[in-house]
Amino acid sequence: MDAPRPPIRHPSAGFFSLLPGSLSFAHKPHRRRMWLSTVSLAVVLSLVYLVTASRSSASTPRFGIIIDAGSSGTRIHVFASKGDPGVIPSLDLGSTAVMRVTPGLSSYSADPERAGESLVELMEFAKGKVAKDQRRDTEVRLMATAGLRMVEVGARERILESCRRILRSSGFRFKDDWATVIPGSDEGTYAWVAANYALGTLGSDPENTTGIIELGGASAQVTFSSSEALPPEYLRVLTFGKTTYKLYTNSFLHLGQNVAHESLQKIFYPRELKSSEESGRVGSLVDPCSPNGYSHGGNFSQCRSAALTQLLKEKDDCNYQLCHSGSTFIPKMQGNFIATENFFYTSKFFGLHPTSSLSDLMLAGEEFCEEDWLKTKEKYHLVNDEDLSRYCFSAAYIVALLHDSFGIPMDDRRIEYTNQVGDFQIEWALGAYIVQSTTSSEKSNWTTVTINGDFFVLLLASLLLVFAAWVVSKWKRPRTKTIYDLEKGRYIVTRVS
Repeated sequence: MDAPRPPIRHPSAGFFSLLPGSLSFAHKPHRRRMWLSTVSLAVVLSLVYLVTASRSSASTPRFGIIIDAGSSGTRIHVFASKGDPGVIPSLDLGSTAVMRVTPGLSSYSADPERAGESLVELMEFAKGKVAKDQRRDTEVRLMATAGLRMVEVGARERILESCRRILRSSGFRFKDDWATVIPGSDEGTYAWVAANYALGTLGSDPENTTGIIELGGASAQVTFSSSEALPPEYLRVLTFGKTTYKLYTNSFLHLGQNVAHESLQKIFYPRELKSSEESGRVGSLVDPCSPNGYSHGGNFSQCRSAALTQLLKEKDDCNYQLCHSGSTFIPKMQGNFIATENFFYTSKFFGLHPTSSLSDLMLAGEEFCEEDWLKTKEKYHLVNDEDLSRYCFSAAYIVALLHDSFGIPMDDRRIEYTNQVGDFQIEWALGAYIVQSTTSSEKSNWTTVTINGDFFVLLLASLLLVFAAWVVSKWKRPRTKTIYDLEKGRYIVTRVS
């Protein structure tokens, strides 16, 4: 009688080897589960990294540098903000900084090659504010304004090229066309953006926005939202969020306070007077825009009239239905306004309320112009004589510009004379940074992160993990069977082909 044959079994299958279809149940599901688990782990790790990196990116300030190359000096603005590119940024005031050097770039017209040297100190300042690992992603843009606009073209380009050499080697992100002379309309538009950003009205209904009037040293700018049909040369269209703004913007070159004052000085103090009779055209007042006793001056009314004469030059060349200043078109000035720079400095000097009317300024200016110069010096003993003497002209010029030229009523209180709203300085450079941030070519969504070395390490590890799982899933364990050898009296394990 033959000995009973033990059942064939797979040692590795254990209990499941006794069930029907045990091979499929014991091996294939196991490999499938291992494969799915590995892929899921890789996906989860990647998602965790992306979410973490996205949150980290949102909490880490992004930097941008705007160099304001003005007529009297050069300022570097290091702006820091949080939020995704492509949307209105949230400025991080704690990480934002500014530094100024003098003189301005236009003063290097006789020696353009040395202009770039004036930026070295500014760029070192910026390096102290931006971490080294962020500099290659931080854009630096140089924007020159009215001072350099008035420099001869050849000298102007050599000045800019000198600056480009310094910026190329700065370690920050820079392109040659990021160093340029911007038109005055851009300067005014950027200032409008800065003002409405500070007021919290950027992105709101156009009727809720505030216009801006700037009085710099070499030029003046006017920008506001207008419902009128505007000539294309004065129209600028901006979109923030779902709101589109149609702005009137214009820059009045040569109407800045310093240039206007110099123009009048050439009239009042010609190099050579042909005769004493000729000088008598202004009576005994050689310069009506100087305080009484300073230079035979002290006549506010005459100074205002002389300033208006300068403002209305070329009025006969007006090609529009109405020109308020020379041949320049200005629509009806709608809404409220902020008046900055020399408007603010003059108002502050006379101790006026930020929303004082032009009548208030006129009264203060008349009193200042007519007061004896010795008493004036004693009263303002901390102010330099030359600077002090100019406030007579400044007050008269502002009244002539805003009322006699632009048509703003003398008792109007829609204008606030200030350089600051809340914690924000109203400077066009801030507006330039905001516009550059919101027009970024990068897409704004929650997966926008900086692809750095750590991400590539994680990606490589995940791919290796998935590949290993795939190899294991394809590897088939050798199939064996166990039989009992009657002759040898023991079990023998053999491979099944």
